[in-house]
Amino acid sequence: MDMHALDQLGAEIAALSAHLDAATAHLLDLIREFDVHAGWNNGFRSCAHWLKWRVGLDLGAARERVRVARALGTLPLLSQALAKGKLSYAKVRALTRVATPETEARLLAVGRAGTADQVERIVRGWRRMDRKAEIAEAKRQHAYRALRVYQAEDGMVVVRGRLAPEVGAVLIQALNAAREALYQQARAKRAETGLVVDSWETPPMEQQQADALGLLAETALHHGIDPGAPGERYQVVVHVDAPVLADPDQPGQSLLEDGARVSAETSQRLACDASRVVMQHAADGRVVEVSARTRTIPPALRRALHHRDRGCRFPGCGVRFGQGHHVVHWAQGGPTTLSNLALLCRRHHRAVHEDGYQFARQYDGELEFRRPDGRPLPEVPPHPEVPDDPVGALRARHDAEGLVVHAYTATPGWLGERLNVAYAIDVLHPLANPMIR
Repeated sequence: MDMHALDQLGAEIAALSAHLDAATAHLLDLIREFDVHAGWNNGFRSCAHWLKWRVGLDLGAARERVRVARALGTLPLLSQALAKGKLSYAKVRALTRVATPETEARLLAVGRAGTADQVERIVRGWRRMDRKAEIAEAKRQHAYRALRVYQAEDGMVVVRGRLAPEVGAVLIQALNAAREALYQQARAKRAETGLVVDSWETPPMEQQQADALGLLAETALHHGIDPGAPGERYQVVVHVDAPVLADPDQPGQSLLEDGARVSAETSQRLACDASRVVMQHAADGRVVEVSARTRTIPPALRRALHHRDRGCRFPGCGVRFGQGHHVVHWAQGGPTTLSNLALLCRRHHRAVHEDGYQFARQYDGELEFRRPDGRPLPEVPPHPEVPDDPVGALRARHDAEGLVVHAYTATPGWLGERLNVAYAIDVLHPLANPMIR
Protein backbone atom coordinates (compact mmCIF):
# COMPACT_ATOMS: atom_id res chain seq x y z
CA MET A 1 0.00 0.00 0.00
CA ASP A 2 1.49 3.35 -1.06
CA MET A 3 1.80 6.44 1.12
CA HIS A 4 -1.21 8.17 -0.42
CA ALA A 5 -3.43 5.19 0.33
CA LEU A 6 -2.11 5.04 3.88
CA ASP A 7 -2.82 8.76 4.33
CA GLN A 8 -6.36 8.17 3.11
CA LEU A 9 -6.73 5.28 5.56
CA GLY A 10 -5.45 7.47 8.41
CA ALA A 11 -7.89 10.23 7.47
CA GLU A 12 -10.74 7.73 7.48
CA ILE A 13 -9.73 6.54 10.94
CA ALA A 14 -9.57 10.10 12.28
CA ALA A 15 -12.92 11.07 10.73
CA LEU A 16 -14.70 7.97 11.99
CA SER A 17 -13.23 8.53 15.48
CA ALA A 18 -14.70 12.04 15.47
CA HIS A 19 -18.07 10.61 14.37
CA LEU A 20 -17.92 8.12 17.25
CA ASP A 21 -17.12 10.91 19.74
CA ALA A 22 -20.09 12.91 18.44
CA ALA A 23 -22.29 9.83 18.83
CA THR A 24 -20.89 9.35 22.34
CA ALA A 25 -22.09 12.84 23.24
CA HIS A 26 -25.61 11.84 22.22
CA LEU A 27 -25.27 8.60 24.18
CA LEU A 28 -24.24 10.54 27.30
CA ASP A 29 -27.24 12.85 26.88
CA LEU A 30 -29.50 9.80 26.82
CA ILE A 31 -27.78 8.28 29.86
CA ARG A 32 -28.15 11.55 31.79
CA GLU A 33 -31.88 11.79 30.99
CA PHE A 34 -32.37 8.11 31.86
CA ASP A 35 -30.54 8.62 35.14
CA VAL A 36 -32.40 11.81 36.08
CA HIS A 37 -35.78 10.10 35.59
CA ALA A 38 -34.55 6.96 37.43
CA GLY A 39 -35.32 4.68 34.50
CA TRP A 40 -32.93 2.18 36.08
CA ASN A 41 -34.83 2.06 39.37
CA ASN A 42 -36.70 -1.14 38.58
CA GLY A 43 -34.68 -3.48 40.72
CA PHE A 44 -31.18 -2.25 39.89
CA ARG A 45 -28.90 -0.55 42.40
CA SER A 46 -27.93 2.37 40.17
CA CYS A 47 -27.79 3.55 36.58
CA ALA A 48 -24.28 2.08 36.33
CA HIS A 49 -25.53 -1.36 37.38
CA TRP A 50 -28.31 -1.13 34.78
CA LEU A 51 -25.75 -0.23 32.08
CA LYS A 52 -23.63 -3.16 33.16
CA TRP A 53 -26.61 -5.48 32.73
CA ARG A 54 -28.29 -3.95 29.66
CA VAL A 55 -25.33 -2.72 27.61
CA GLY A 56 -22.60 -5.09 28.79
CA LEU A 57 -20.21 -2.46 30.13
CA ASP A 58 -17.74 -3.20 32.87
CA LEU A 59 -19.09 -1.72 36.11
CA GLY A 60 -16.16 0.69 36.41
CA ALA A 61 -16.65 1.92 32.84
CA ALA A 62 -20.40 2.22 33.42
CA ARG A 63 -19.87 4.33 36.52
CA GLU A 64 -17.51 6.57 34.57
CA ARG A 65 -20.07 7.02 31.79
CA VAL A 66 -22.70 8.06 34.32
CA ARG A 67 -20.26 10.43 36.05
CA VAL A 68 -19.30 12.11 32.79
CA ALA A 69 -22.94 12.31 31.68
CA ARG A 70 -23.93 14.03 34.92
CA ALA A 71 -20.98 16.42 34.76
CA LEU A 72 -21.73 17.46 31.17
CA GLY A 73 -25.22 18.48 32.25
CA THR A 74 -23.62 21.56 33.87
CA LEU A 75 -20.80 22.03 31.35
CA PRO A 76 -22.39 23.15 28.07
CA LEU A 77 -19.12 24.17 26.37
CA LEU A 78 -17.46 20.78 26.86
CA SER A 79 -20.69 19.00 25.96
CA GLN A 80 -21.00 20.94 22.70
CA ALA A 81 -17.35 20.33 21.80
CA LEU A 82 -17.84 16.57 22.24
CA ALA A 83 -21.10 16.65 20.27
CA LYS A 84 -19.30 18.30 17.35
CA GLY A 85 -16.43 15.83 17.45
CA LYS A 86 -13.92 18.55 18.39
CA LEU A 87 -12.93 16.85 21.63
CA SER A 88 -12.43 13.14 22.16
CA TYR A 89 -14.30 11.30 24.89
CA ALA A 90 -10.95 10.59 26.56
CA LYS A 91 -10.24 14.32 26.86
CA VAL A 92 -13.74 15.14 28.05
CA ARG A 93 -13.62 12.35 30.61
CA ALA A 94 -10.43 13.84 32.05
CA LEU A 95 -11.60 17.45 31.95
CA THR A 96 -14.91 16.71 33.69
CA ARG A 97 -12.98 15.57 36.76
CA VAL A 98 -12.04 19.18 37.52
CA ALA A 99 -14.16 21.46 35.34
CA THR A 100 -16.80 23.76 36.79
CA PRO A 101 -19.08 26.22 34.98
CA GLU A 102 -16.62 28.95 35.97
CA THR A 103 -13.50 27.19 34.67
CA GLU A 104 -14.75 25.11 31.72
CA ALA A 105 -13.87 27.79 29.13
CA ARG A 106 -10.19 27.66 30.16
CA LEU A 107 -10.19 23.89 30.28
CA LEU A 108 -11.88 23.68 26.89
CA ALA A 109 -8.95 25.66 25.47
CA VAL A 110 -6.59 23.14 27.11
CA GLY A 111 -8.50 20.27 25.51
CA ARG A 112 -8.49 21.87 22.06
CA ALA A 113 -4.79 22.73 22.21
CA GLY A 114 -3.26 19.65 23.81
CA THR A 115 -3.07 15.93 23.22
CA ALA A 116 -4.93 13.48 25.44
CA ASP A 117 -1.74 12.80 27.39
CA GLN A 118 -1.12 16.51 27.93
CA VAL A 119 -4.72 17.03 29.03
CA GLU A 120 -4.34 14.24 31.60
CA ARG A 121 -1.16 15.86 32.94
CA ILE A 122 -2.86 19.26 33.21
CA VAL A 123 -5.83 17.69 35.00
CA ARG A 124 -3.55 15.90 37.46
CA GLY A 125 -1.79 19.17 38.22
CA TRP A 126 -5.15 20.92 38.55
CA ARG A 127 -6.38 18.31 41.02
CA ARG A 128 -3.20 18.65 43.06
CA MET A 129 -3.90 22.36 43.36
CA ASP A 130 -7.52 21.63 44.35
CA ARG A 131 -6.35 19.12 46.96
CA LYS A 132 -3.86 21.62 48.35
CA ALA A 133 -6.66 24.14 48.70
CA GLU A 134 -8.94 21.55 50.33
CA ILE A 135 -6.22 20.44 52.76
CA ALA A 136 -5.44 24.04 53.66
CA GLU A 137 -9.14 24.75 54.25
CA ALA A 138 -9.52 21.58 56.36
CA LYS A 139 -6.51 22.58 58.47
CA ARG A 140 -7.93 26.06 58.90
CA GLN A 141 -11.30 24.68 60.02
CA HIS A 142 -9.62 22.28 62.44
CA ALA A 143 -7.54 25.08 63.92
CA TYR A 144 -10.63 27.24 64.46
CA ARG A 145 -12.78 24.56 66.12
CA ALA A 146 -14.03 25.73 69.51
CA LEU A 147 -16.79 25.20 72.04
CA ARG A 148 -17.56 27.48 74.96
CA VAL A 149 -19.98 26.52 77.71
CA TYR A 150 -20.42 29.09 80.47
CA GLN A 151 -23.04 30.34 82.93
CA ALA A 152 -24.55 33.76 82.33
CA GLU A 153 -25.46 36.23 85.07
CA ASP A 154 -29.08 35.07 85.11
CA GLY A 155 -28.01 31.46 85.70
CA MET A 156 -28.69 30.24 82.18
CA VAL A 157 -25.93 28.19 80.54
CA VAL A 158 -24.72 29.59 77.23
CA VAL A 159 -23.30 27.29 74.54
CA ARG A 160 -21.35 28.78 71.65
CA GLY A 161 -19.02 27.05 69.27
CA ARG A 162 -17.68 26.21 65.83
CA LEU A 163 -17.34 22.59 64.74
CA ALA A 164 -15.65 20.95 61.79
CA PRO A 165 -18.17 20.07 59.06
CA GLU A 166 -18.12 16.32 59.71
CA VAL A 167 -18.49 16.78 63.49
CA GLY A 168 -21.26 19.29 62.93
CA ALA A 169 -23.06 16.84 60.66
CA VAL A 170 -23.00 14.20 63.43
CA LEU A 171 -24.33 16.70 65.95
CA ILE A 172 -27.14 17.82 63.63
CA GLN A 173 -28.22 14.24 63.01
CA ALA A 174 -28.13 13.51 66.74
CA LEU A 175 -30.23 16.60 67.51
CA ASN A 176 -32.73 15.62 64.82
CA ALA A 177 -33.05 12.14 66.34
CA ALA A 178 -33.44 13.57 69.84
CA ARG A 179 -36.09 16.06 68.70
CA GLU A 180 -38.03 13.25 67.04
CA ALA A 181 -37.81 11.14 70.21
CA LEU A 182 -39.12 14.02 72.32
CA TYR A 183 -41.92 14.67 69.84
CA GLN A 184 -43.03 11.04 69.97
CA GLN A 185 -42.92 11.07 73.77
CA ALA A 186 -45.03 14.24 73.88
CA ARG A 187 -47.49 12.83 71.36
CA ALA A 188 -47.91 9.62 73.38
CA LYS A 189 -48.42 11.64 76.57
CA ARG A 190 -51.08 13.82 74.92
CA ALA A 191 -52.86 10.70 73.70
CA GLU A 192 -52.89 9.26 77.23
CA THR A 193 -54.28 12.47 78.75
CA GLY A 194 -56.83 12.96 75.97
CA LEU A 195 -55.52 16.33 74.83
CA VAL A 196 -56.41 17.46 71.33
CA VAL A 197 -53.30 17.52 69.16
CA ASP A 198 -54.09 20.93 67.67
CA SER A 199 -54.49 22.45 71.11
CA TRP A 200 -50.88 21.70 72.04
CA GLU A 201 -48.55 24.51 71.04
CA THR A 202 -45.33 23.33 69.40
CA PRO A 203 -42.29 25.09 70.93
CA PRO A 204 -40.09 27.19 68.63
CA MET A 205 -37.25 25.38 66.90
CA GLU A 206 -34.66 27.00 69.18
CA GLN A 207 -36.40 25.58 72.25
CA GLN A 208 -36.75 22.16 70.60
CA GLN A 209 -33.01 22.18 69.91
CA ALA A 210 -32.28 23.05 73.54
CA ASP A 211 -34.48 20.21 74.78
CA ALA A 212 -32.85 17.82 72.28
CA LEU A 213 -29.36 18.75 73.48
CA GLY A 214 -30.40 18.03 77.05
CA LEU A 215 -31.70 14.60 76.02
CA LEU A 216 -28.40 13.86 74.26
CA ALA A 217 -26.43 14.74 77.39
CA GLU A 218 -28.67 12.64 79.64
CA THR A 219 -28.52 9.69 77.27
CA ALA A 220 -24.71 9.85 77.02
CA LEU A 221 -24.33 9.92 80.82
CA HIS A 222 -26.90 7.17 81.29
CA HIS A 223 -25.01 4.86 78.97
CA GLY A 224 -21.60 5.90 80.25
CA ILE A 225 -20.74 7.26 76.80
CA ASP A 226 -20.52 3.65 75.63
CA PRO A 227 -22.02 2.80 72.22
CA GLY A 228 -22.51 -0.80 73.35
CA ALA A 229 -21.44 -4.09 71.85
CA PRO A 230 -21.88 -4.35 68.08
CA GLY A 231 -23.98 -7.49 68.40
CA GLU A 232 -26.52 -5.65 70.57
CA ARG A 233 -26.36 -2.33 68.76
CA TYR A 234 -27.36 -3.77 65.41
CA GLN A 235 -29.81 -6.41 66.58
CA VAL A 236 -33.36 -6.05 65.26
CA VAL A 237 -36.07 -7.99 67.08
CA VAL A 238 -39.34 -8.76 65.30
CA HIS A 239 -42.38 -10.37 66.90
CA VAL A 240 -44.50 -12.09 64.25
CA ASP A 241 -47.22 -14.72 64.48
CA ALA A 242 -46.54 -17.99 62.68
CA PRO A 243 -49.66 -17.76 60.43
CA VAL A 244 -48.64 -14.25 59.32
CA LEU A 245 -45.12 -15.44 58.56
CA ALA A 246 -46.50 -18.22 56.36
CA ASP A 247 -49.18 -16.11 54.68
CA PRO A 248 -49.10 -12.29 54.75
CA ASP A 249 -52.88 -12.17 54.23
CA GLN A 250 -53.53 -13.92 57.56
CA PRO A 251 -54.45 -11.78 60.61
CA GLY A 252 -51.92 -11.45 63.38
CA GLN A 253 -49.08 -9.33 64.69
CA SER A 254 -45.91 -8.29 62.90
CA LEU A 255 -44.17 -5.85 65.21
CA LEU A 256 -40.71 -4.56 66.02
CA GLU A 257 -39.46 -4.66 69.61
CA ASP A 258 -40.65 -1.11 70.23
CA GLY A 259 -44.17 -1.94 69.05
CA ALA A 260 -43.89 -0.36 65.61
CA ARG A 261 -45.79 -2.36 63.02
CA VAL A 262 -43.99 -3.69 59.95
CA SER A 263 -45.48 -5.47 56.98
CA ALA A 264 -45.67 -9.26 56.93
CA GLU A 265 -43.45 -9.20 53.84
CA THR A 266 -40.78 -7.35 55.83
CA SER A 267 -41.01 -9.95 58.59
CA GLN A 268 -40.62 -12.71 56.01
CA ARG A 269 -37.51 -11.03 54.64
CA LEU A 270 -35.97 -10.60 58.08
CA ALA A 271 -36.83 -14.19 59.02
CA CYS A 272 -35.21 -15.56 55.85
CA ASP A 273 -31.74 -15.38 57.36
CA ALA A 274 -31.90 -14.70 61.09
CA SER A 275 -31.84 -16.27 64.52
CA ARG A 276 -35.21 -17.62 65.60
CA VAL A 277 -36.84 -17.97 69.02
CA VAL A 278 -40.27 -19.64 69.15
CA MET A 279 -42.61 -18.42 71.91
CA GLN A 280 -45.92 -20.01 72.89
CA HIS A 281 -48.59 -17.79 74.47
CA ALA A 282 -51.60 -18.63 76.62
CA ALA A 283 -55.04 -17.33 75.76
CA ASP A 284 -54.50 -14.29 77.98
CA GLY A 285 -51.24 -13.43 76.19
CA ARG A 286 -48.84 -14.77 78.82
CA VAL A 287 -45.69 -16.43 77.52
CA VAL A 288 -45.84 -20.07 78.57
CA GLU A 289 -42.84 -21.50 76.69
CA VAL A 290 -39.74 -20.14 75.01
CA SER A 291 -37.50 -22.29 72.84
CA ALA A 292 -33.75 -21.95 72.50
CA ARG A 293 -32.47 -19.57 69.87
CA THR A 294 -31.60 -21.31 66.62
CA ARG A 295 -29.98 -20.16 63.38
CA THR A 296 -32.26 -20.38 60.35
CA ILE A 297 -29.26 -21.09 58.09
CA PRO A 298 -26.50 -23.07 59.85
CA PRO A 299 -22.92 -21.78 59.45
CA ALA A 300 -21.76 -24.74 57.32
CA LEU A 301 -24.68 -24.30 54.92
CA ARG A 302 -24.04 -20.54 54.76
CA ARG A 303 -20.42 -21.16 53.74
CA ALA A 304 -21.59 -23.51 51.00
CA LEU A 305 -24.13 -20.92 49.82
CA HIS A 306 -21.50 -18.17 49.57
CA HIS A 307 -19.11 -20.54 47.80
CA ARG A 308 -21.74 -21.52 45.23
CA ASP A 309 -23.37 -18.16 44.47
CA ARG A 310 -20.30 -15.89 44.89
CA GLY A 311 -22.55 -12.86 45.33
CA CYS A 312 -26.07 -11.51 44.85
CA ARG A 313 -27.90 -13.54 42.19
CA PHE A 314 -30.20 -10.70 41.08
CA PRO A 315 -29.52 -9.93 37.40
CA GLY A 316 -26.88 -7.24 36.95
CA CYS A 317 -25.91 -7.06 40.63
CA GLY A 318 -23.21 -9.42 41.86
CA VAL A 319 -22.53 -7.67 45.19
CA ARG A 320 -20.25 -10.09 46.99
CA PHE A 321 -21.88 -10.03 50.43
CA GLY A 322 -25.54 -10.85 50.87
CA GLN A 323 -28.25 -12.59 52.81
CA GLY A 324 -29.58 -16.10 52.40
CA HIS A 325 -33.03 -16.14 50.83
CA HIS A 326 -35.38 -19.12 50.92
CA VAL A 327 -36.85 -19.56 47.43
CA VAL A 328 -39.81 -21.20 49.18
CA HIS A 329 -39.95 -19.65 52.65
CA TRP A 330 -39.33 -22.01 55.55
CA ALA A 331 -42.54 -20.78 57.18
CA GLN A 332 -44.39 -22.11 54.12
CA GLY A 333 -42.74 -25.50 54.34
CA GLY A 334 -39.65 -24.75 52.26
CA PRO A 335 -36.57 -26.67 53.40
CA THR A 336 -33.39 -24.94 54.53
CA THR A 337 -31.27 -26.68 51.92
CA LEU A 338 -28.75 -25.41 49.41
CA SER A 339 -31.13 -26.04 46.51
CA ASN A 340 -33.82 -23.88 48.18
CA LEU A 341 -31.46 -21.00 49.01
CA ALA A 342 -30.11 -18.11 46.98
CA LEU A 343 -27.81 -15.25 47.93
CA LEU A 344 -29.29 -11.77 47.60
CA CYS A 345 -27.86 -8.41 48.65
CA ARG A 346 -29.86 -6.34 51.14
CA ARG A 347 -31.44 -4.17 48.43
CA HIS A 348 -32.57 -7.04 46.23
CA HIS A 349 -33.70 -9.14 49.17
CA ARG A 350 -36.09 -6.29 49.92
CA ALA A 351 -37.07 -6.10 46.24
CA VAL A 352 -38.08 -9.76 46.23
CA HIS A 353 -40.06 -9.63 49.49
CA GLU A 354 -41.58 -6.14 49.48
CA ASP A 355 -41.39 -4.78 45.93
CA GLY A 356 -43.04 -7.64 44.07
CA TYR A 357 -40.06 -9.16 42.25
CA GLN A 358 -40.23 -12.93 41.95
CA PHE A 359 -37.92 -15.75 41.09
CA ALA A 360 -37.92 -19.52 41.02
CA ARG A 361 -35.35 -22.23 40.50
CA GLN A 362 -35.74 -24.10 37.24
CA TYR A 363 -35.22 -27.81 36.67
CA ASP A 364 -31.68 -27.17 35.45
CA GLY A 365 -30.87 -25.32 38.69
CA GLU A 366 -30.84 -21.83 37.12
CA LEU A 367 -32.86 -18.98 38.62
CA GLU A 368 -35.58 -17.25 36.64
CA PHE A 369 -36.38 -13.71 37.80
CA ARG A 370 -39.52 -11.76 36.93
CA ARG A 371 -40.50 -8.13 37.36
CA PRO A 372 -43.53 -7.17 39.50
CA ASP A 373 -45.67 -7.10 36.34
CA GLY A 374 -44.62 -10.64 35.46
CA ARG A 375 -42.23 -9.81 32.63
CA PRO A 376 -39.01 -11.85 32.66
CA LEU A 377 -35.80 -10.24 33.88
CA PRO A 378 -33.06 -12.26 32.14
CA GLU A 379 -29.51 -12.58 33.42
CA VAL A 380 -28.27 -11.58 29.95
CA PRO A 381 -30.65 -9.21 28.09
CA PRO A 382 -31.26 -9.58 24.34
CA HIS A 383 -28.80 -7.72 22.14
CA PRO A 384 -30.29 -4.67 20.37
CA GLU A 385 -30.68 -4.76 16.60
CA VAL A 386 -27.78 -3.21 14.70
CA PRO A 387 -28.06 -2.11 11.02
CA ASP A 388 -26.06 -4.01 8.42
CA ASP A 389 -23.91 -0.91 7.85
CA PRO A 390 -23.60 0.76 11.28
CA VAL A 391 -20.89 3.19 10.11
CA GLY A 392 -22.99 4.29 7.15
CA ALA A 393 -26.01 4.71 9.41
CA LEU A 394 -23.97 6.84 11.81
CA ARG A 395 -22.66 9.06 9.01
CA ALA A 396 -26.16 9.42 7.54
CA ARG A 397 -27.56 10.47 10.88
CA HIS A 398 -24.86 13.12 11.37
CA ASP A 399 -25.37 14.38 7.82
CA ALA A 400 -29.08 14.73 8.53
CA GLU A 401 -28.25 16.73 11.66
CA GLY A 402 -25.95 19.03 9.66
CA LEU A 403 -22.87 17.91 11.59
CA VAL A 404 -19.67 18.45 9.61
CA VAL A 405 -16.93 16.05 10.70
CA HIS A 406 -13.66 15.39 8.89
CA ALA A 407 -10.18 14.04 9.51
CA TYR A 408 -8.97 17.24 11.21
CA THR A 409 -12.02 18.03 13.37
CA ALA A 410 -10.39 16.84 16.60
CA THR A 411 -6.75 17.64 15.72
CA PRO A 412 -5.17 19.48 18.67
CA GLY A 413 -3.44 22.82 18.22
CA TRP A 414 -0.22 21.58 19.80
CA LEU A 415 2.84 22.53 17.75
CA GLY A 416 5.29 20.17 19.45
CA GLU A 417 6.59 22.48 22.17
CA ARG A 418 7.40 21.06 25.60
CA LEU A 419 4.56 21.18 28.12
CA ASN A 420 5.37 22.97 31.39
CA VAL A 421 2.59 21.72 33.68
CA ALA A 422 3.55 23.92 36.64
CA TYR A 423 3.48 27.06 34.49
CA ALA A 424 0.17 26.00 32.91
CA ILE A 425 -1.47 25.52 36.30
CA ASP A 426 -0.13 28.87 37.53
CA VAL A 427 -1.73 30.53 34.53
CA LEU A 428 -5.00 28.59 34.41
CA HIS A 429 -6.01 27.67 37.95
CA PRO A 430 -7.97 30.43 39.76
CA LEU A 431 -6.46 29.53 43.14
CA ALA A 432 -2.90 29.59 41.77
CA ASN A 433 -3.25 33.05 40.26
CA PRO A 434 -5.90 35.10 42.12
CA MET A 435 -5.46 37.98 39.66
CA ILE A 436 -7.10 35.88 36.93
CA ARG A 437 -10.80 35.51 37.64
